[in-house]
Amino acid sequence: METSGTTAVDEQRYHLILTIDGRPFMHGWWRDRAVANRKFRSWVGEYGSLPGAHIVLVDTEAGEALASWP
Repeated sequence: METSGTTAVDEQRYHLILTIDGRPFMHGWWRDRAVANRKFRSWVGEYGSLPGAHIVLVDTEAGEALASWP
């Protein structure tokens, strides 16, 4: 039962976003930066060669991009 008024996504700090030609294609959220960094590298390997792909890892707490491809 949710009692804090937050959702699972609200508790996640690191947001990974894949866009294709500027349109959202896939995203994920993680609490742990090491996991988010691994996922970022994995997504670059899996999806980075797609035409128009852009991948960015954002620290939502600090409000800044930590990594992006290309």
